[in-house]
Amino acid sequence: MEARISSDRLEFGGDRHPGPAEAVSRSLMRTTTEIDARSPAVPPNQRRAALARAVAALPALGAVDLASPYGVHRLTAIWLESRSSSATSAAYHTDLNGWLTWCAVRRLDPLAVRRADVDLYKVDMSTQFATSTVARKLSAVSSWYQYLISNDACDRNPVAAVDRPKVDRDVSRTVSLSRDEAGRFLAAAAGDDQPVRLRTAALLGIMLTEGVRVSEICNADIADLGYNRGWRTLTVTRKGGKRQALPLAPPIADALDRYLSDRATNSGIAPGQLAGPLFVTGPTGPHHGGRRLDRWAITKLIRRIARQADIPSWSQLTPHSLRHSFATLSLDAGAALRDVQDAMGHADPRTTRAYDRARYSLDRHPATRLVSFVAVRDADPAP
Repeated sequence: MEARISSDRLEFGGDRHPGPAEAVSRSLMRTTTEIDARSPAVPPNQRRAALARAVAALPALGAVDLASPYGVHRLTAIWLESRSSSATSAAYHTDLNGWLTWCAVRRLDPLAVRRADVDLYKVDMSTQFATSTVARKLSAVSSWYQYLISNDACDRNPVAAVDRPKVDRDVSRTVSLSRDEAGRFLAAAAGDDQPVRLRTAALLGIMLTEGVRVSEICNADIADLGYNRGWRTLTVTRKGGKRQALPLAPPIADALDRYLSDRATNSGIAPGQLAGPLFVTGPTGPHHGGRRLDRWAITKLIRRIARQADIPSWSQLTPHSLRHSFATLSLDAGAALRDVQDAMGHADPRTTRAYDRARYSLDRHPATRLVSFVAVRDADPAP
């Protein structure tokens, strides 16, 4: 749970919910995972049902009444459903849950709070999260209030007048891999000794060499694979619903085909009959191979493989670390900034330039030249 919990019992709209707050957090996380892991091809009614369950689990909103056409719960579910992607819906749900949990612990009605309450919430968050994360969370909560106001379900937006943290686009806290670390990481993935080793090699190979977002790889289906101009391709759904075909490097395509062939064999079918999610939780199960893999499972996998590869920052790595590494290493390899922008699906070139600036600030910092200069001077014989 994102807000710090000072009590073992939470107040949810007048109903007492006994038990550790951590259990409530895990329940909400599972619900959010269900939203995020859904493919764009999932029928709208199933996605809507998942969102309804997620909204019903939110604290501080009073008795759940999804039947009321303009009740807060139903409007919140529609607000989440109207986001541009399932990943955005999941992120907004998480951000709103953090704010509502903070209100619940303090017995505040979120529809009657004032700016001062949001200011305190911002102060609390600033001790736990990066400036960019605080700004994003406030933006999500503000969007929720604006949606309620536009439907006459709330009188004011207490976030509107709050000073948002200034985000330095040149500074990134994302930990990425060096060229040597990336090589060791891919080697460790290919040599994984777990039963899912074929999946590990294919999945992490695609993420590092294609720079895909974790939501894009989670939502990818076998039907998204194809061929174009001699390349094995994977078509992913970018932000805003845009579809983009990515060419898979031959070693990565081979690793993927080995994984899919193994899945088909374990399911007792021909590889051409395999259908469903591209990456699943195990070799057996429904849809010829288990449940769709989610971002938390991928994060754990990345850290396990990075630890095996003796990467010092293994515990700080995330799926976005591989995307960040793709950008910086591609630029190091001489790729044009525009080509990297297109490959990453960035609509704004300034977003891609931020990766270039982060790379420059470390690799080309004057300190590296100064150390060499001082070392040479120290080696000179004394007069």
